[in-house]
Amino acid sequence: VHIAGDGSFRMNCNELATISYYNIPVIIVIMNNSVLGMVRQWQTAFYEGRYSQTTLDRGPDFVLLAKAYGIEGYTAHTQEEFKEAFKEALANRKPAVINCFIEKDEKVLPMVAPGAAINDLIFCLLYTSDAADDLLCVDLGGRRITKKKTIRHIN
Repeated sequence: VHIAGDGSFRMNCNELATISYYNIPVIIVIMNNSVLGMVRQWQTAFYEGRYSQTTLDRGPDFVLLAKAYGIEGYTAHTQEEFKEAFKEALANRKPAVINCFIEKDEKVLPMVAPGAAINDLIFCLLYTSDAADDLLCVDLGGRRITKKKTIRHIN
């Protein structure tokens, strides 16, 4: 099982040709929020919500793309639809793509802050007020890191 965001999948969807040709039973689960999710998350948390070049609102239809390679494609808008698609894909034991639609601002954690070392992971983003004067982050060691002047509140 390979799990990827829609932005990541767009950068590597040429691999559908390989898994189709060799009939490799990979199930690709696309977490589709129609944005470059990690970049947008950085822009929200560290750059005061200044969004730039993160919207992916123009095609392709990933199910049709999979079918173009002879691979079964599924669409899931709910957890129940995902469970059914995943169960069927597992039973088929063939390549499959499951396009899962999620909220645009669904969080992806852990993450690394801009300029931080790869082992300085942030495991949660907690906004301390609706005014969002402070962003509380918790790193791998459980240390609390407060970033001042982060202005966006994320539910």
